[in-house]
Amino acid sequence: MTITPFTYVALPSRVIFGFGTIARVAEELSALGAARALVLTTPYQTGNGEALVHRLGALAVGLFSNATMHTPVDVTEAAIRALKEVDADCVVALGGGSTTGLSKAIALRTDLPQIIIPTTYAGSEATPIIGETSGGQKHTQKTLKVLPEVIVYDVDLTLGLPAGLTATSGMNAIAHSVEALYAKDGNPIIAGMAEQSIAALARALPKIVTSPGDRDGRSDALYGAWLAGACLGSVGMSLHHKLCHTLGGTFNLPHAETHAVVLPHAVAYNADAAPTAMECIGRAVGASDAADGLYALGRSIGVPQSLRDLGMPEEGIAHAADLAVTDAYWNPRPLELEAIRDLLRNAWEGKPPQASR
Repeated sequence: MTITPFTYVALPSRVIFGFGTIARVAEELSALGAARALVLTTPYQTGNGEALVHRLGALAVGLFSNATMHTPVDVTEAAIRALKEVDADCVVALGGGSTTGLSKAIALRTDLPQIIIPTTYAGSEATPIIGETSGGQKHTQKTLKVLPEVIVYDVDLTLGLPAGLTATSGMNAIAHSVEALYAKDGNPIIAGMAEQSIAALARALPKIVTSPGDRDGRSDALYGAWLAGACLGSVGMSLHHKLCHTLGGTFNLPHAETHAVVLPHAVAYNADAAPTAMECIGRAVGASDAADGLYALGRSIGVPQSLRDLGMPEEGIAHAADLAVTDAYWNPRPLELEAIRDLLRNAWEGKPPQASR
């Protein structure tokens, strides 16, 4: 087989994966030359953040526990004020995508090193991508300034992740790998990682939604999420992510749930334009049709099926479509306004993805 010429750039993060690895955070701080860490969490994770501060002892100088979905700029500004008050020289983020987003936003403005400890399957910790919300719109950029220096994956921290969050967070991660398979700057290394990621998550999610304490399933899912983030961070995004960023920033829809709803519809839209990617996705989820297989997987693990159920107003469909084709990301199929409106209508109503083709 002849390998098509390609360019691949490896991202320079240090990754630690296993069980009980949170015990290694102190030594990682020391290796970075940091001695005054500000720990970041969401309000929901405040107790876990306090426990981490206690574990780190003198290496931790404070806790900011107001990380918020979609990384609002005003929350970032409050976090930076807190950081300056304690003269922190590093941030340690414990949580999901909201906490990771805040950590990245701080790094973007201060150049401080980051250690990220994911507790969901968001995958964003492995990317040099940040999306911030201001004035009702979400703006995304890609820069190595926000790539964490260290990622500590501790499977034990995911054992208590509720079934619903497990499912939506996992589908969010799958979306990263799906789009990497038809990215404009894709390559065979990323394609192999992406298919392996989708397969690991598709295998693990039904298992751990039924048995949340399944350690093998949790390990598979966290591994798949890391691969997904690495894929997304290495190549470009397309229609799916543009739609989700638009919907989340404009209507304040929940991040992972929005990805879970939109994914099969975006895949159906691109199916004819990216046949090789569709074959990979189909193999990974064990289905003859990629979009149908993803839709069936989502239904089987109980993720939301419609944007309406997430709180999107029906009258927002046309506005979202207009925004999606403005400053559009590259996509294997040209973006057609009426077709995008149909896609969003189907996703809003919760119809199977076939209707969006």
